[in-house]
Amino acid sequence: MTLYSCCLILLLFTWNTAAYGPNQRAQKKGDIILGGLFPIHFGVAAKDQDLKSRPESVECIRYNFRGFRWLQAMIFAIEEINSSPTLLPNMTLGYRIFDTCNTVSKALEATLSFVAQNKIDSLNLDEFCNCSEHIPSTIAVVGATGSGISTAVANLLGLFYIPQVSYASSSRLLSNKNQFKSFLRTIPNDEHQATAMADIIEYFRWNWVGTIAADDDYGRPGIEKFREEAEERDICIDFSELISQYSDEEEIQQVVEVIQNSTARVIVVFSSGPDLEPLIKEIVRRNITGKIWLASEAWASSSLIAMPEFFRVIGSTIGFALKAGQIPGFREFLQKVHPKKSTNNGFAKEFWEETFNCYLPDGSKNSPASASFHKGHEEGLGAGNGTAAFRPPCTGDENITSVETPYMDYTHLRISYNVYLAVYSIAHALQDIYTCTPGKGLFTNGSCADIKKVEAWQVLKHLRHLNFTNNMGEQVDFDEFGDLVGNYSIINWHLSPEDGSVVFEEVGHYNVYAKKGERLFINENKILWSGFSKEVPFSNCSRDCLPGTRKGIIEGEPTCCFECVDCPDGEYSDETDASACDKCPEDYWSNENHTSCIPKQIEFLSWTEPFGIALTLFAVLGIFLTSFVLGVFTKFRNTPIVKATNRELSYLLLFSLLCCFSSSLFFIGEPQNWTCRLRQPAFGISFVLCISCILVKTNRVLLVFEAKIPTSLHRKWWGLNLQFLLVFLCTFVQIVICVIWLYTAPPSSYRNHELEDEIIFITCHEGSLMALGFLIGYTCLLAAICFFFAFKSRKLPENFNEAKFITFSMLIFFIVWISFIPAYASTYGKFVSAVEVIAILAASFGLLACIFFNKVYIILFKPSRNTIEEVRCSTAAHAFKVAARATLRRSNVSRKRSNSLGGSTGSTPSSSISSKSNHEDPFPLPASAERQRQQQRGCKQKVSFGSGTVTLSLSFEEPQKNAMANRNAKRRNSLEAQNSDDSLMRHRALLPLQ
Repeated sequence: MTLYSCCLILLLFTWNTAAYGPNQRAQKKGDIILGGLFPIHFGVAAKDQDLKSRPESVECIRYNFRGFRWLQAMIFAIEEINSSPTLLPNMTLGYRIFDTCNTVSKALEATLSFVAQNKIDSLNLDEFCNCSEHIPSTIAVVGATGSGISTAVANLLGLFYIPQVSYASSSRLLSNKNQFKSFLRTIPNDEHQATAMADIIEYFRWNWVGTIAADDDYGRPGIEKFREEAEERDICIDFSELISQYSDEEEIQQVVEVIQNSTARVIVVFSSGPDLEPLIKEIVRRNITGKIWLASEAWASSSLIAMPEFFRVIGSTIGFALKAGQIPGFREFLQKVHPKKSTNNGFAKEFWEETFNCYLPDGSKNSPASASFHKGHEEGLGAGNGTAAFRPPCTGDENITSVETPYMDYTHLRISYNVYLAVYSIAHALQDIYTCTPGKGLFTNGSCADIKKVEAWQVLKHLRHLNFTNNMGEQVDFDEFGDLVGNYSIINWHLSPEDGSVVFEEVGHYNVYAKKGERLFINENKILWSGFSKEVPFSNCSRDCLPGTRKGIIEGEPTCCFECVDCPDGEYSDETDASACDKCPEDYWSNENHTSCIPKQIEFLSWTEPFGIALTLFAVLGIFLTSFVLGVFTKFRNTPIVKATNRELSYLLLFSLLCCFSSSLFFIGEPQNWTCRLRQPAFGISFVLCISCILVKTNRVLLVFEAKIPTSLHRKWWGLNLQFLLVFLCTFVQIVICVIWLYTAPPSSYRNHELEDEIIFITCHEGSLMALGFLIGYTCLLAAICFFFAFKSRKLPENFNEAKFITFSMLIFFIVWISFIPAYASTYGKFVSAVEVIAILAASFGLLACIFFNKVYIILFKPSRNTIEEVRCSTAAHAFKVAARATLRRSNVSRKRSNSLGGSTGSTPSSSISSKSNHEDPFPLPASAERQRQQQRGCKQKVSFGSGTVTLSLSFEEPQKNAMANRNAKRRNSLEAQNSDDSLMRHRALLPLQ
């Protein structure tokens, strides 16, 4: 049974080997064998298998010069290791390298040969089978290229724990160690590449892109990761399509229609060159230009796409490339390739034919007759442009350096260096096994593997713990996911001015080790858009919102499609495409364009503004006029007019008016805490002092002239000390109100932001409106009492008392302050202070003008009326008028009483009052003589009543005679039983001179 199994496995292996043939592999014997998988061709020929006969292996088409260079890099690394005296001395590495043809089926076909050989070795059949051509097991595989192919290979190799080190498969799915246990790679995974793509789009401020991905394990995970990164950066995707090199023409047409109709100019492509080629050809046929292509590493430098005839369509490509490495001696090795010298490389013959567009005649399977079959499918790719049927024979003396092909493009060794690094990684893992010290090994009890009987799983264990320094001085170690973290170069496609070929200009780099936000560097000066332009293309769903605006959502559209909405007042945006406007600080307001915040305009009743200057001038004018009146009264203090107006109270009244005018100045200027606390009390106390003086003056005179008989009580009220006491008491009440106000709710300076958005009104917060109401209310109460007394005394002698003018002044006072209340309530800001200043000035000017201007006019311009005789005459006239009214009233009452008793006649009035009815003085004097007599002797006036006229005559002599007359009058009053009306008349006549 064991022998039967051995023969069966050998039969299967023999069939597998025969199916591949010696010319379809590169193979060399050695102590340890490494496998290799490279895409020597871009694809396979489509063939309908009708299964009418045994299925044949499909033919590979379209030669890949870069794939052959990668294969050469593996052979070069192995030969370099074999010739090294320090790395694996006394041991030889062999290789078995197969062509995957860039397809999963061909890759699995090759992988089965690795697995089958390892399975035969695991059965240990050497004692049963005489295998002289025995090839050792493949302990590691270098490859494959595409992520989809590597996924399939990794699933198979993982079953047997055969380590697989890929040089170009970057799908992030391969980092899953639960599924791909034996997979490692020398290329960074696509997670970093997708992040870098999103960073580039954000860098150029694009937000409207399309995505295209290969429909395999490379494209789908890569583009999915890009979507995640784009969503975090508010990048919107207009369309997302999947492609494949095997897509039919209708599917390609649909994708091209989507691209052509899309407004997105940036297209992110996660694909390999072969998968993208059919799409690019159709786009070129339709001449769809103006697109910016963001290329993943798999096609960013693909020779299938980077062709001059495609450049007008994809000339704006920006792509990612792996960091280039240095391989000393590799250039010379590439130039030594020759079909006759490279006996171990079965792919050298086809390479030579494709490079020089000729054929090598021999009797092998790949003779020109057979080659013409599969070469005819090649659409002129590679160096040759014709089919093999028309190729001339090769001489074997062709110069490899005379032909430009991607094979000889060793200026930027990226994938080739990754292949080189993968081989050295396996070699260093074997070196660790070779130099392992028992007791310090990685296996059970610190044991070591036997280098001569090493197995694949043991190599995998050492690869996971690998740490060495490469030829560039960089540390190489695989992380827990089997990945090497590396950086990317950013390239831009340029058209060479020398030969018209596409060259890859490095324009930046992406450092995955740097902090987020500092990983990307781009030199924009090196970038050419569409091959010639320096202006960055626009790829946004909506135009940028300028500073001062924000993005507004359009219903039913992606977030990247928006309308620009102006920032509201008080908010600003100082950046382009702001998602929201920022509020300005409290003391700031947005400028006209809403691009920044400027300090709010501060308003108060300023000294420098025209309105403030006008009010200040009026206040100063009031102070000047009041001071002028005070000076006049001081200078003419002994004149009858000044004496008759109660000189001391007039001084106090003028002082209070000075305070009233001065208090208005506290309302002008920037409000401070101390001015706010001082201005209302100053205004209230000043006006109360003023009104109190007027009230006491008016009340004193009214009491004198209304009293029928002067009593001691009246004389006490007329005393100067008591008058000042009353003024003090009235003012003290206002002082108490102010003290309580300042203690409980003191006013303070207040910055009002609410009245107008862009203006700060600095005002005084009164603290308590009730207290302000009490202050003004008490002032108005005193003014009302004063008005009442003034109205009652309005008919007193006008030369003696200003009652009529006080009445007018009180009317003005009430009109001003009644108008003040609605004006104060309806205004705001600085106008509140202005209204109060106007009210103070108007009331003060009214009081000053009505009470004092008439007297100043008489004193300065009518001195003839400022005499004792004039004052006494007018006063006496009023007194006699009152007495005459009383006498006539008593006479009428007596007459009526006599008539009722029997017709007795009443006595005539006594003293110097003579009553005449309807007749004049029989001997009138001329007017000049009459005036002279009046000046010499006194005055004579007529007092008219309803039923007659009373003529009043008074004579005034020297002061000494007046004093004697007073004493005589008092003596007569005490001795004679005269009526009380005569006594009161004489007293009032003498009152002004007291």
